Amino acid sequence: MPRRFTLYIVAGMVLGLIAGWACHASLHAAAAQNDAAGYFSLLTDVFLRLIKMIIAPLVIATLIGGIAHMGDAASVGRVGLKTIGWFLTASIVSLIIGMTLATLLHLGSGLHLSVATVAGAPDVQSSLSLKDFMAHVFPSSVIDAMGKNEILQIVVFSIFAGVAMGALGDRVSGLLKLVEEIGHLMLKVTNYVMLFAPFAVFGAIASTVTTQGLGILATYAAFVGWFYFGLALLWALILLAGFLVIGPRVTTLFRSLREPLLLAFSTATSEAAYPQTLERLEAFGVSNRIASFVLPLGYSFNLDGSMMYCTFATLFIAQAYGIDLTLAQKATMLLVLMITSKGIAGVPRASLVVIAATLSYFKIPEAGLVLIIAVDHFLDMGRSTTNVLGNSIAASAVARWEGDLKPAWTPAAPTIA
Repeated sequence: MPRRFTLYIVAGMVLGLIAGWACHASLHAAAAQNDAAGYFSLLTDVFLRLIKMIIAPLVIATLIGGIAHMGDAASVGRVGLKTIGWFLTASIVSLIIGMTLATLLHLGSGLHLSVATVAGAPDVQSSLSLKDFMAHVFPSSVIDAMGKNEILQIVVFSIFAGVAMGALGDRVSGLLKLVEEIGHLMLKVTNYVMLFAPFAVFGAIASTVTTQGLGILATYAAFVGWFYFGLALLWALILLAGFLVIGPRVTTLFRSLREPLLLAFSTATSEAAYPQTLERLEAFGVSNRIASFVLPLGYSFNLDGSMMYCTFATLFIAQAYGIDLTLAQKATMLLVLMITSKGIAGVPRASLVVIAATLSYFKIPEAGLVLIIAVDHFLDMGRSTTNVLGNSIAASAVARWEGDLKPAWTPAAPTIA
């Protein structure tokens, strides 16, 4: 399915380029180009509505379940605190790298999109005072917050509910199971929504090329190229952190992870590489006690590549619409993404959901999401690979701190059926 989905995405891009080029070449008047682009945008508008439809229930179900299980993690004491400390530090570094690159490069500025052309565009220049912001964070009604997709208010409710579930333990095991089942339901709904992505890609590319011409390809090339440069920088920092904790053996660990990393890259999902990653960590010397504890938590709470992408892509979209965020707003964005990016690791194209919620919160037109849909799958390949590397280094570092990093053992060669 991943390969077929990739083929559909590529087909949507190619057909969108052809249709957009044909309209751009044949329609010389700007008004006619905008009208044609508007019809193409209908496909992306539907997709955006479907994305917004799943944000609130998806965030609530996954975040409550994830935090409830984190309560169990905290109860194990020392190992849990070290693991969470590593995850928080890695999250901050990843988000800052993406934000710094996007701020310095201004890749989206060349698109010159107008907020006024977005139907029902909000006032992006208005900003809350600190007093208003603090009051706005806390919901007066979770139902109202869900109806308006107020992501921070939803997160606040989910934190309280998740912590309460973790504290009550077995007494609410049935309710926790129900929440997790709702999460599984929303994941399935998300799968169905993502099936519409190739059509959205076609509409997004065709609409953009109709008005911008083929020059948009240079912007996409720069966006993809600089993002992978950012990933390379993040890899260097992750490996450096691993070297500082576990020493020269980090090179051995990196070599042993080649197959899981390639699997994550080719399938664009880090979950597909989980069994191999766990096996390689134990072969490297990480005890099963540590690996089986840190790795699953990492898959929900330590998505280094995905978090870097969230700030990188969100600021790219803001720049495309000529929206300059203040330093305070960027700092707030870091805090928002620190929380909203947790607990939705199993969601296909999870970053799109997180970015959509972030755009809504900062009054950036959600229509900008279509700018990155076309290349998101190819970027997801790099993000997923980075997530596997980051979680593996985290597990090894915690094992080293606990004195539980044993000499490597050589596993038996797998039997080929």
